[in-house]
Amino acid sequence: MSKGPALVRGLGTTDAVLIGLGSMIGAGVFAAFAPAARAAGSGLLIGLAVAAAVAYCNATASAQLAAQYPASGGTYLYGRERLGPWWGFLAGWGFVIGKTASCAAMALTFAAYAVSPDWQRPAAVMAVLLLTAVNYRGITRTAGLTRVIVAIVLLALGVVVAAGLLSGDPEPARLTAWAPSDASWYGVLQSAGLLFFAFAGYARIATMGEEVRDPERTIPRAIPLALGLTVAVYAVVAVTLLVVLGPRGVAGSDAPLAAAVDAGTWDWAAPVVRIGAAAAALGALLALVAGIGRTGLAMAREADLPPWLAAVHPRFRVPHRVELLVAAVVCLLVLTVDLRGAIGFSSFSVLLYYFVANLAAFTQPADRRRWPRTLQIAGATGCLVLVATLPWPAIAVGAGVFLVGVLYRAVRLRAARR
Repeated sequence: MSKGPALVRGLGTTDAVLIGLGSMIGAGVFAAFAPAARAAGSGLLIGLAVAAAVAYCNATASAQLAAQYPASGGTYLYGRERLGPWWGFLAGWGFVIGKTASCAAMALTFAAYAVSPDWQRPAAVMAVLLLTAVNYRGITRTAGLTRVIVAIVLLALGVVVAAGLLSGDPEPARLTAWAPSDASWYGVLQSAGLLFFAFAGYARIATMGEEVRDPERTIPRAIPLALGLTVAVYAVVAVTLLVVLGPRGVAGSDAPLAAAVDAGTWDWAAPVVRIGAAAAALGALLALVAGIGRTGLAMAREADLPPWLAAVHPRFRVPHRVELLVAAVVCLLVLTVDLRGAIGFSSFSVLLYYFVANLAAFTQPADRRRWPRTLQIAGATGCLVLVATLPWPAIAVGAGVFLVGVLYRAVRLRAARR
């Protein structure tokens, strides 16, 4: 393990919950409902419930593991400690690569809401650089900006709900998700896999285990609380979209929350939603850069990434080399590729990440357990089922990325033995 400056335990329970909320109540709520509705039809709420259930099982596994291993790295660390180095590497590799693509997607989503089309890529690059600078200044700066962003996003979502229900044309008969006539179980499960993209942010709390005060108490409280609040918000938004637009209206819109507001008579509400969507994308991007930095730091400490990345800034106490490298890669992706369709690929990576987390939590001894093993069995099974029902391009790209990772580590280990 690298010697030198250490990360600082500066986050309390409220900070950890807000970072989780900033990761989950982010751009996913503005982006994930449309593809999920196209998959599930009138079974959208069932898909949301399945995604929430799988997320809860995974959250208990992450919280239980983080209490035992309060260090940076999240499931990369847990997989190494409980299952072996290869399991940890697969989890960490999937997280770093998948979430780097998500960073580019969030930056482009921000720019799509914030500026005209001609300036979207430069604006996305500026957003990446600005938020990297905030993260570079320390985790307490990250938490402080997250508080502001979460407040803006919740205000915007409140406007969406109020505008849709009070000034639109809500019709309870459109809420047919519990009697789905046009939805197959495959489509419902696929929608759950896509919606899982929006829930995955609670992992950010676990990856910051080295920066949380009293981690054995704080993390097991913060993760379920952040997830529970997010599920409640998403359920209210989903019901509003369905009663205002109907399943077909949600599926047919690239921006269903904006469409729900446009269906009403509150003309002033549309700019508020755009500001909220832009802020949500920034919040997700902020948390993603921080989470990738901590996982990358843990991997570099074990030489699963280049060891020179295993450095902590002597003043700001952040993994600055990893964060700067991530920022450079994300800026390159933003300037060359449109990754706003990366939801499926990110879901593939993060579901396998949590599959490893559930296996690792299953092996914990009784004196370290906080929840029954049945939740880990359900979580691992749910992850595999949702992966299998994702769109096939997402599965193909995800499998290719994992194969590249396996080859990289195999070559590195062979070179080390020589």
